[in-house]
Amino acid sequence: MVSEIRDERVRSVSRLSRLLSRPELGAAAGTVLVFVFFAITAGSSGLFSAKGIINFLEVSAQLGILAAPVALLMIAGEFDLSVGSMIGFAGILIAIPAVFWGWPIWLSLLFTFAVCGGIGALNGLAVVRTGLPSFIVTLGSLFMLRGLTLGLTRGISGRTQVSGVHELALHDPLNSLFSGQVFSGLIAGLADIGLIGKRADGLPSISGIPVSNVWWIVLTLACTWLLTRSRFGNWIFAAGGEANAARNLGVPVARTKITLFVMTALAAALFAAIQVLVTGSADTLRGTQKEFEAIIAVVIGGTLLTGGYGSAIGAMFGALIFGVVQMGIFYTGIDTDWFKLFMGAMMVIAVLFNSYVRNRAMRSR
Repeated sequence: MVSEIRDERVRSVSRLSRLLSRPELGAAAGTVLVFVFFAITAGSSGLFSAKGIINFLEVSAQLGILAAPVALLMIAGEFDLSVGSMIGFAGILIAIPAVFWGWPIWLSLLFTFAVCGGIGALNGLAVVRTGLPSFIVTLGSLFMLRGLTLGLTRGISGRTQVSGVHELALHDPLNSLFSGQVFSGLIAGLADIGLIGKRADGLPSISGIPVSNVWWIVLTLACTWLLTRSRFGNWIFAAGGEANAARNLGVPVARTKITLFVMTALAAALFAAIQVLVTGSADTLRGTQKEFEAIIAVVIGGTLLTGGYGSAIGAMFGALIFGVVQMGIFYTGIDTDWFKLFMGAMMVIAVLFNSYVRNRAMRSR
């Protein structure tokens, strides 16, 4: 009997240890707290109405598209500060060939993804070949890409914005992959049975779910599968945990990191494609500070800045918190100038909490 009790206690401690060691724990708890806070302070203002939910999910989805591959890169012990500038650069690469050179949108998109993927590979190659911190290498890329974007756009169009994409994309075969809405029929059905409100004209208050949300979920699940179910995921954790030991064990650390830089660049191009095709224009300033927002979402999601620990699901929670806070402040009527102060504080608190949880998990083993 005594041995059974002791075994049960050991199993309970083991289960608690596994729970505490999950990087998503802090982000999941933070998500609940944020939802409760805004349910109390902004619930009556429409934040959690169908339209309000779509609003904060769209903000979260666009950031989450960046956060998932950025999480993988940070788990591997590297940073990519060029993703924000890559968004602006990719948007211009889509718009200029289509508007000024007569390219079809599908060709402009393929061209953009190819160029951005190549730049991501160059970033990764520069990091692994020179041994310089990725922070420095990609900080240089940040300024170079922003300058290149501005110079090309002004030189070709004479402006910092390029419009007219929407008309060109209307009948393009790839347009529906990056713009528009999905599940419109389901939304209409939910409105008919009263689960979603209707407008004065009898139509649902929302017409569908933005396609960016589908990309967010697909990318998060794909990155989670890579981390937890593939050999490549083991390489990512090994590269971020102890790169030299990983190399000695035969892990292709350099190739792994270069691949991850390509993934973050392609995510930035995807972000740009969605923005350009939804708004019908490109702007040289698009993506400004998105690199820092992505890092904040990833850190809130439980990924350590030192590498070797984290998850894409946690980054998804971090992006969700970001979207709810950004839109929630607007719905509460609080001055939105306080938003960045709140997010900075959230990041510091998340780092402290994640360090505490990990130390507890290590002690309980």
